[in-house]
Amino acid sequence: MQKKTWPVIAISAALAFTVAVGYTAGPDLYKGKTLRIIVGTAAGGGFDTYSRVIARHIGKHLPGNPSIVVQNMPGAGHLIAANHLYRVAKPDGFTIGNFIGGLLLRQVLGQPGIEFDALKFEYVGVPLKDTWICALTKASGITSMEKWASAKTPVKLGGTGPGANTDDIPAILKASLGLPIQLVTGYKGTADIRLAAESGELAGGCWSWDSINATWSKALESGDVVVVVQMTTQPHPDLPKVPLAINFARTEDERQLIQLGTYDPAAMNRLYVLPPGTPKDIVQIVRKAFMDTLNDPDFKVDAKKSKLDIEPMSGEELAKTVAALFKLKPAMVAKLKEALK
Repeated sequence: MQKKTWPVIAISAALAFTVAVGYTAGPDLYKGKTLRIIVGTAAGGGFDTYSRVIARHIGKHLPGNPSIVVQNMPGAGHLIAANHLYRVAKPDGFTIGNFIGGLLLRQVLGQPGIEFDALKFEYVGVPLKDTWICALTKASGITSMEKWASAKTPVKLGGTGPGANTDDIPAILKASLGLPIQLVTGYKGTADIRLAAESGELAGGCWSWDSINATWSKALESGDVVVVVQMTTQPHPDLPKVPLAINFARTEDERQLIQLGTYDPAAMNRLYVLPPGTPKDIVQIVRKAFMDTLNDPDFKVDAKKSKLDIEPMSGEELAKTVAALFKLKPAMVAKLKEALK
């Protein structure tokens, strides 16, 4: 009797799950529906720009060609959006999250306020392996690493919250190279940081070159904003004369801090995820649509107009990169924790 009952229970449970999440992974999965991309920062910044360009093209690569809307959910350096994707968003394939990858390292370091388990997200991919840089205004007087290192007062940089590259890059530079830095954090997004720098409230900020190049291009072209340092192993093609932070390191520990605190997180900086528990076949559908979008000729034209570079990482590769974070040696975790405290 029990042997006959179990299949019935299993089928009933599967049907209940299907109804609960609206799950039908067929050709009409998204037909007549709307898919949301939740961005963890305010409108006008680099994350928002990428998501809006992707939103204009990804629908045609999803079964049923759904409408796509971008919803900004700024706050706490993308943490509000990340927690929402984990705790609130339904695992039905109709909500994609776009928040900063540095938060995953912050989980490894035990940052308070993190309510997600990074190993349980379903990773969609990354449109670009970032190059992180620091850009400061000419008016601040800090137009080179030499001038920065010799500044008599701390240089004010803007941040959006712990775990964001706007905050982590200055922290790593201060801990590894001893640069005089005063981080002013809590801005809603990089657009607000740019405005604060232009008004003289800040000297500048540190985040991705692609974002700064796309959204601060006029100031860069006029020389009113200068890229002072870049966090890469090799100079970005656009920045051949800008020095590398790691070349100023004096010890192996300093080099490792720069590597683990800036290079590695930059590779997964602009991650896109689905909520934990999303059915695996839907995960594969969204992953494929994401990569197909990034290879779409129309998307590439649109991205070029918006000055967005594309160097994608697949969801599978991204998941492996995230898993490696949780295998760091305790001694290095302690050093990173001290630097990013």
